[in-house]
Amino acid sequence: MTPVPLFTDDWVLARRPARNSLAADRPYAWLVEPEPAADGRLVDVATLFLTNRECPFRCVMCDLWKNTLPESVGVGQIPEQIRWALAQLPPSQHLKLYNAGSFFDPRAIPPEDYPEIVRLAAPFERVIVECHPKTIGTRCESFHAMLTKQGVKLEVALGLETVHPEVLLRLNKRMTTDDFAQAAHALRAAGIAVRAFIMVRPPFLTEDEGLEWAKRSIDFAFAHGVECCSLIPTRDGNGAMEELARAGHFAPPALETLERALEYGLALRAGRVFLDLWDIAKVSPGAPDRAARVARLARMNLSQHLEP
Repeated sequence: MTPVPLFTDDWVLARRPARNSLAADRPYAWLVEPEPAADGRLVDVATLFLTNRECPFRCVMCDLWKNTLPESVGVGQIPEQIRWALAQLPPSQHLKLYNAGSFFDPRAIPPEDYPEIVRLAAPFERVIVECHPKTIGTRCESFHAMLTKQGVKLEVALGLETVHPEVLLRLNKRMTTDDFAQAAHALRAAGIAVRAFIMVRPPFLTEDEGLEWAKRSIDFAFAHGVECCSLIPTRDGNGAMEELARAGHFAPPALETLERALEYGLALRAGRVFLDLWDIAKVSPGAPDRAARVARLARMNLSQHLEP
C-alpha cells in the first residue's frame, strides 16, 4: 500500500463536479434484469434508483451523490417514484430499492412512507435495500416487520468495500470491519438476508494487492453471514478519484483481476457472487479477446458456475 494521509469530508467536497438536476417525484433510473436467487432460480429483479437526499457520509470513492438532492424529499414522493417506475416495467419477482445512500436514513427515505412502500412492495417475493452499517437500527426493524406481515423477505445490502484496515480508514467511510460484522450479525439474527458490496482494487493498492484484498474481503463477508457478494470494479468520475489517480494512488482494476476475483468467489461455493458489469466498457479496453471474456463473466454471473 502506498503511504497516504487521511481524507476529510472537506477534501472530498472540494473536488466534486456539479450534481445532476433531478425531479423529486421520479427515480433517476429503473430497469429489470435477471439474477440468480438464493434458492437457485433465475428471477427477474426490478431495480429502482430512487431520487432522495444525499448520503451524509462522504466516501472518497463514491460517485452516487451525483444523482441525489441537496434537500430531503417530501412525504409521499418516494412512494410516487416507486408507483410510477413499476408502471413502466414488466412484472418481476424481486424488487431492489437503491437510493444512492442509506435506505434507513430518515432524511433520505421518510419513515412515514414505510407503510405505502410496503404496500407497493407486497406483490414481490423479496425487497433489497442498501444502507451504511451504522444506520441499522429500529427503523430497519420496523420496515422488516411490515414486510414480514405481507410475506415479503427483506435483504439489506451493506458496503463492506474492503477489509484492508488502512484503506478502509482512508476511504472516509467512518466504519470498521467490526461495524460491518456487528450489523451483519444483527440483521441475520432478525431473519434479514445480507448482501455485501466489495470493491475490486480500491485506491492505494497495487493490482496484485487489489486482487488479494478482494479475496480476503469475500472471505470475511461469507464468514459473517453474508449470503451474496457484489464485486464492484473501482472507478473514477467523482473528482476525488481523478486526483488520487494523478497522484499515483489509484488505477482501475484490469479485466484479468476482475476475472480472478469472480472465479475465486464462485469457487468457494459459500454463497452467490456477482461481478458488477455496469461500467465494464471502461475496463481494459485493449485487452485481447475482450468481448468473449466479458461475455463469459456475464454468463458466470447468471449461472453461478465457473467456466473454462
